[in-house]
Amino acid sequence: MAPEKLPCFPSLLLSLLTLLLPQADTRSFVVDPDNDRFLLDGVPFRYVSGSLHYFRVPRVLWADRLLKMRLSGLNAVQFYVPWNYHEQQPGVYNFNGSRDLTAFLQEAARVKLLVILRPGPYICAEWEMGGLPSWLLRKPKIRLRTSDPDFLTAVDAWFKVLLPKIYPWLYHNGGNIISIQVENEYGSYRSCDFTYMKHLAGLFRALLGDKILLFTTDGPEGLRCGSLQGLYTTVDFGPADNMTKIFTLLRHYQPRGPLVNSEYYTGWLDYWGQNHSTRSVPAVTKGLENMLKLGASVNMYMFHGGTNFGYWNGADEKGRFLPITTSYDYDAPISEAGDPTPKLFALRNIISKFQEVPLGPLPPPSRKMRLGPLTLRLDGDLLAFLDLLCPRGPIHSVLPLTFEAVKQDRGFMLYRTHLTHTVFEPTPLWVPNNGLHDRAYVMVDGVFQGVLERNIRHKVFLMGNLGARLDILVENMGRLSFGSNSSDFKGLLEPPILGQTMLIKWMMFPLKIDNLVKWWFPLQLPKSTQPQAPSGPTFYSTTFPILGSIGDTFLYLPGWTKGQVWINGFNLGRYWTKRGPQQTLYVPRPLLFPRGTLNKITVLELENVPPQLQIQFLDKPILNSTLHKTYIYSLLTDTVSVPEPMRLSGH
Repeated sequence: MAPEKLPCFPSLLLSLLTLLLPQADTRSFVVDPDNDRFLLDGVPFRYVSGSLHYFRVPRVLWADRLLKMRLSGLNAVQFYVPWNYHEQQPGVYNFNGSRDLTAFLQEAARVKLLVILRPGPYICAEWEMGGLPSWLLRKPKIRLRTSDPDFLTAVDAWFKVLLPKIYPWLYHNGGNIISIQVENEYGSYRSCDFTYMKHLAGLFRALLGDKILLFTTDGPEGLRCGSLQGLYTTVDFGPADNMTKIFTLLRHYQPRGPLVNSEYYTGWLDYWGQNHSTRSVPAVTKGLENMLKLGASVNMYMFHGGTNFGYWNGADEKGRFLPITTSYDYDAPISEAGDPTPKLFALRNIISKFQEVPLGPLPPPSRKMRLGPLTLRLDGDLLAFLDLLCPRGPIHSVLPLTFEAVKQDRGFMLYRTHLTHTVFEPTPLWVPNNGLHDRAYVMVDGVFQGVLERNIRHKVFLMGNLGARLDILVENMGRLSFGSNSSDFKGLLEPPILGQTMLIKWMMFPLKIDNLVKWWFPLQLPKSTQPQAPSGPTFYSTTFPILGSIGDTFLYLPGWTKGQVWINGFNLGRYWTKRGPQQTLYVPRPLLFPRGTLNKITVLELENVPPQLQIQFLDKPILNSTLHKTYIYSLLTDTVSVPEPMRLSGH
């Protein structure tokens, strides 16, 4: 009889092993309200997390940054999903390359980091329009972040694409996503539309199920309108804030369960024209230790900031329009170039007092490279390339149209008209009702006249003959990303006025500068078309080899004014040397070609160049060099009134 039972033994052993191994259906991340803690697979758990944004880091560097976070003692990573990064045109979705969300989740899983996901739809993040796609504004009356049917229809369509992609990655399904935030700091928006928040919560539940922990995040002043019954309430604050007071307030909205600071600020963002923000190491470490002593879970914002490449930076409205710098270094524990800082090692020591930190040293800083100076050549003024920059030709309208009306989402648009009479004496050109968003470069018959700027520089004085060509190149400096109830349309929102005459009969040229740089340059214009004394929007370029070992580097443009830079066709971002504080642009090593291949750099200078058309690549960044006195003087002399004191934004 015994032989008849043998075939059952492997089956029995397999069953026993199955019971012992962790299964997807036994995995759980839940709140234990009776003991004010989280439970991970039934075991008390506290996360010490850090924020990193995959959209601010080249994909080839994701693994490096995540590994450094894990070796710092973190057990989770928190990140946003920017809607406008994945759906740049309605119904056209991109999850490839640097937008491959699944690949980023896989990289986090490889280094054993859990994930706290913040899919929005609004994210702030100092990102263009807070992550909302600008094509929403093609319906000018849309009410963003409310129960407006036009907005909800777009949100529903987006989440029906996004949320099924992340469903397999939920922790109880075998993935690493332990919790998901609904909206973001909604209490700071001042709409207080609970119908909208309830709609989002219902949508998340319908598409993700009941097992995933959904939460909200707000600053202390936003908890009343940002929290919602049925969603776990968390708060955000920095080392300078009163932790006891804020957590006591949080308990009014979340009476039981673990205390959570979803954004503990390790640094802060930078605006053009102000000083580089920092947070001291002792203040940051002391605040973290005090929270961990309370048993709180903490996410550090940012742990690695990264870079606002291209045109992706956001902006704030704090008494005046404040665009955010290209660098998002944030004074974070891991620098913009991915290097460990003294702040990181200090935080790691604090974390080691409360939970196990992986053994072994952190990787050393990456190799840095110096190169130059290099001399750039003049390619030609922007107007000379207009046929290539706008191959479909201009859009005609009696009154000027906004970027959104002609489906130009980011970058630049040229507005052109002709003078209807001769202007013999210097006459002011201005845009009423602060209707320029955001910065304009004015030319008459191709000659640069000056700059108009939102809230700051309101007039340029012109002369010209009847029929003279008036060109206004308008730059979108980044749509508002925090706290505003108004839609931030770009371009000429009002017809410009010359003296007392309203200017009409406009041509709009939506410019595709990235396409020109990538596909058409190098082009050599006939010398006769090149300006004798170049000023105004003009292209410059050069090629250069790298003869030694390649490394990360920082592009420095001494004496240049303001513009945009491309390296090997990649849009590195904006520079604004004259205003600061950022003086260098981070150039990741993977953007550069090694020995034997020429690298190409293209610069669009919008105003004035130095006598020597030279640039350099440095081995250290310069992030804090603002011509502060000059800038403040220009504010006081060029504006009607002194700007209101600023308040800190959230994220």
